Amino acid sequence: MSILVAEAKKQIVDLIINAANSAMEKGIIEKAELTDFSVSAPADRAHGDYAANAAMVWARLFHKAPRQIAEILAAEFVFDGTYVEKCEIAGPGFINFFLSDAYYADILLDADKKGDSYGKSDYGKGERVLVEFVSANPTGPMHIGNARGGALGDCLAAVMEAAGYYTEREFYINDAGNQINKFALSLDLRYQQLYKDGVEMPEDSYHGEDIVNHAKAFAEIHGDSYIAKTEEERRQALVEFALPKNIQGLKDDLAKYRIHYDTWFKESSLHESGETMRIIGLLKESGHTYETDGALWFKATDFGCDKDFVLVRANGVPTYVVPDIAYHYNKLVVRKFDKAIDILGADHHGYVPRLKAALTALGVDSAKLDAVLMQMVRLVRDGEVIKASKRSGKAITLVTLLDEVPIDAARFFFNLREPNSHFDFDLDLAVSESNSNPVYYVQYAYARICSIIRNLAAEGIERRICTPEELKLLSTPEERELILHIAALTDEIIMSAKTYDPARITHYVLDLATKFHKFYAACRVKGIDEPLMQARLTLCAVTASVIKNVLTLMKISAPEKM
Repeated sequence: MSILVAEAKKQIVDLIINAANSAMEKGIIEKAELTDFSVSAPADRAHGDYAANAAMVWARLFHKAPRQIAEILAAEFVFDGTYVEKCEIAGPGFINFFLSDAYYADILLDADKKGDSYGKSDYGKGERVLVEFVSANPTGPMHIGNARGGALGDCLAAVMEAAGYYTEREFYINDAGNQINKFALSLDLRYQQLYKDGVEMPEDSYHGEDIVNHAKAFAEIHGDSYIAKTEEERRQALVEFALPKNIQGLKDDLAKYRIHYDTWFKESSLHESGETMRIIGLLKESGHTYETDGALWFKATDFGCDKDFVLVRANGVPTYVVPDIAYHYNKLVVRKFDKAIDILGADHHGYVPRLKAALTALGVDSAKLDAVLMQMVRLVRDGEVIKASKRSGKAITLVTLLDEVPIDAARFFFNLREPNSHFDFDLDLAVSESNSNPVYYVQYAYARICSIIRNLAAEGIERRICTPEELKLLSTPEERELILHIAALTDEIIMSAKTYDPARITHYVLDLATKFHKFYAACRVKGIDEPLMQARLTLCAVTASVIKNVLTLMKISAPEKM
């Protein structure tokens, strides 16, 4: 939480503990070892800025009714030197604390002074975190699920950084295994179709237009020279031609989406370095494998999984999970990340326990691996769900989405819901220039503040640094509500990082825009006494700065004019 919020809460805790100790010393209540209690913001700020439940928690400790304990504590409070102005006892014994004008003034002074660093903290203490997201197969274009995963993973990495973690972004390139074999098959058949009749595409091959285009481009260079070569030679040549183009396409598309990775990690590097086979050997040494019908199995049930799984097939070929185990071992052991966070589709719910079981067998703390399971996205237009078939090659891709929807809207919309919730992406709303469009609504609030400041400057009224006394003039409910929301930014960023839910900051900035509009509707900025005008102008400027800070975290623009 922000320093000032933390300080205010600490002062309240100290007030209560000091009051209890004082009452015990005076013999008003019997001596006892004090237990923990909570200090939190009430749902209705009319009941105070913070409420404490100490009297409720200590009822059994002091053998008195909670309200009686609250009255005893309140009589011992000394508010001098604190942000607390007064307290009230409510209900069965809650103690509500009301903070002074100085608290609100100091929040604005702090936010104004910190500027674009406001909201950041050292909560994570530099813990090394690797966020892996999208990691789409390089056998075709990225789909809508990748678009959601991209916005989610990139924003999560950003809030982790802002919360004081050392964070890297990584894309895992699946350039080995069955999907590459299928890619090779599909390319081969499309290439052969250019020169032969009767070549059919199997149902489970890739039918996308991109496969056709790769085959034609290959043929433009090599003609039919590969028709006479062996299947193995032909397929290898086609993959070596097409795969780098696909990978570069992924990089280009993600860059357009404002996503840049620290590392593009190739699965093939694990095979080439021998890491995949080394992991098999280590798992054998762990004593948690066995052979059945020539296949090597891992005893995942030893670690709470519902069933064991195959590591190496009877033909000697490792299953897809082995390089995945090697990859996560590489993250946590070889590269020594303290935490590996994977953004995965919801269909991976059974996959994660398997990985954790294998890591545990390898002596790795499986708690270092966390997975964010992301639900499906449906595209909606005119109230109807858009249906598309990936197999027919008519899937809506990330690129086609960004051709239709502004990048700001795409990134904002995909972070409107918790990752584990289903999401309907309203294409009509995303392009709408109205307050019903959430990203437009937030950007408009920022542009509106810029316009206020710009128009006043045109009239010769420049914002100046306010004194604490001037900022204490901000006392209306709308002003106080806006200031308290500004104070909550650091906490929201930390909670977003802790819960792996960047949608929290999306809702935070939406609420901030709403609270600003309420303030501006209720409080004049121009044509009032100069000290109050400057105080309100400071509140406007700080609000704009905080909006921009959040949008910057989300890699969304903050236009000064709309």
